[in-house]
Amino acid sequence: MNSNSGAAPSPLPSSSRAGGDQRPYGPVSREVAAIGQGTWYIDDAHLPTAVDALRRGLDLGMTHIDTAEMYGEAELVVGEAISGRRDEVFLVSKVLPSNASRRGTIEACERSLRRLRTDRLDCYLLHWRGGHPLEDTVAALEGLVSAGKILSWGVSNFDVDDLDEVLAVAGLGRIACNQVLYHLEERAIEHAVVPWCERNDVAVVAYSPFGHDSFPGPRTPGGRVLQDIAANHGATPRQVALRFLVRRPSLFAIPKAAAPEHAADNAGALSLELTEAEIERIDAVFPRGSRPRQLPML
Repeated sequence: MNSNSGAAPSPLPSSSRAGGDQRPYGPVSREVAAIGQGTWYIDDAHLPTAVDALRRGLDLGMTHIDTAEMYGEAELVVGEAISGRRDEVFLVSKVLPSNASRRGTIEACERSLRRLRTDRLDCYLLHWRGGHPLEDTVAALEGLVSAGKILSWGVSNFDVDDLDEVLAVAGLGRIACNQVLYHLEERAIEHAVVPWCERNDVAVVAYSPFGHDSFPGPRTPGGRVLQDIAANHGATPRQVALRFLVRRPSLFAIPKAAAPEHAADNAGALSLELTEAEIERIDAVFPRGSRPRQLPML
């Protein structure tokens, strides 16, 4: 997944809206919560607690729930959590690249639907680029749309060269989103992926928005800035980080919470508003860095 050149996005003020941030999700004709709920490793948690966390998130406006067939039993957890509430949810799952043949994509989707106890997904993603031709995967995804089993489709972990290829196969207006690694200490997507997606009306969804057990602590320069800004708003540093990551209208984030209190903390970022000066402080203390040769995935 080698990158092509592209200009970095210019800074923009926070796009938060009081009471909860819903925004267009690429070409999908529905507004989606800017901050949703991820489920990677959620099946490691105590099941009733994990279900309660997802339901608490729904109660607080995080109606965008993301899962994947790769995530062990996470789809079963999500299916339990959304039982009786399916119409509230913008539900996303993903097909493994090894399953993403024309027939395999359809079969994988049907398995996910059974585990999730629903008749459709709002968006279905190719988890990362694999060995099956994109033409076959896209044909299967479009067939699933025609059958009403998915309402839209997208990709994950695609750099701009991959995005160019899938756009050439599918055409404009078909790719709903690109889900990518994005947190304060990993901002590689800002170099080319975000500009590409904004030019082509593709939503950008940040997974692992707190990093992998590496959220900046209070003794680090970045952690102190987050704490200071959080104190100004009666917020938490994690809420400030989430708000920064969705500061542009094209950006979404899907933090995981395996306990209701953590879901409530994440949801607090939906109504947080950062000033341009605060965004500039965060940008300065967590510099974007140079563009890597390959898009990071972990």
